[in-house]
Amino acid sequence: MEKRLDGFYRPAARGRADTERHHELRARAFVDQSIALMHLPAEIGDYTDFYSSRDHATNVGIMFRGKENALMPNWLRLPVGYHGRASSVVVSGTPIRRPQGQMRPDATKPPVFGPSKQLDIELEMAFFVGPGNKLGEPIPIEKAHEHIFGMVLMNDWSARDIQAWEYVPLGPFLGKNFGTTISPWVVPMEALMPFVEYNTVQDPEPLPYLQHQDPYTFNINLFVSIKGDGMSEAATICRSNFKDPGSFGSMLELSWRGSKVIELGGGETRTFLKDGDEVMLTGYCEGQGYRVGFGSCRGKIIPALQQ
Repeated sequence: MEKRLDGFYRPAARGRADTERHHELRARAFVDQSIALMHLPAEIGDYTDFYSSRDHATNVGIMFRGKENALMPNWLRLPVGYHGRASSVVVSGTPIRRPQGQMRPDATKPPVFGPSKQLDIELEMAFFVGPGNKLGEPIPIEKAHEHIFGMVLMNDWSARDIQAWEYVPLGPFLGKNFGTTISPWVVPMEALMPFVEYNTVQDPEPLPYLQHQDPYTFNINLFVSIKGDGMSEAATICRSNFKDPGSFGSMLELSWRGSKVIELGGGETRTFLKDGDEVMLTGYCEGQGYRVGFGSCRGKIIPALQQ
């Protein structure tokens, strides 16, 4: 090491042998991301899915219950969610098998069993939380940030025809828990704080135990693309943002429950997903001359198993 006049040290100039050794060590220590095998970033013991987008909840409510009953009264006053299947959370790149279940496509006839014909995606993000709390001891809202480690992209795969038949009265089950894909690394909340935004004003005002004044939503650009079998490149079907959704985040909304086609280009259209379709979610925050990325969250649909 050389000592500079300012008192700081710097590495001495490398000779040829040192440079070669340096490159050798880098080659042994690093591999290209394209050939790396990704794993879940943590062992997931529990998973709760929140129905947190007002736009999405309103759109789905209109389709299933009509405009007058789009949002249930409780939606505006408390976090609405349900427990998902933690064992079905998979890392980006894991194939997703088309699920089978009960559906009732014709309301005048009994339900039928078979592969879902309305397989869909949902553009979401997920928080990794921990450490937990003792049983029966709540975490006050002003300390919630102490338990949130970071965020990942999440695709909440959804079988809409199965979901529509089974969700009354207790909510989603098999139509939602056959697979949930997340991106392979967690972006810590500290890395996102330069992109923090003030929360929107809620009406009606939440009860005191749900109120907090500190800004805690984030300027994260989000995208969804689909690449079907035979397509030379993926087509972007959604551009949105975590802080202020500017686009439909599901094919249910984009096709308005199958009544409109989604153009993918080259003559390809969709209402819902076909076997062989690969869906990729991407997201990033953008600063002055740099980005904080979330990697990719992708999965390819494979056919249902024959029964």
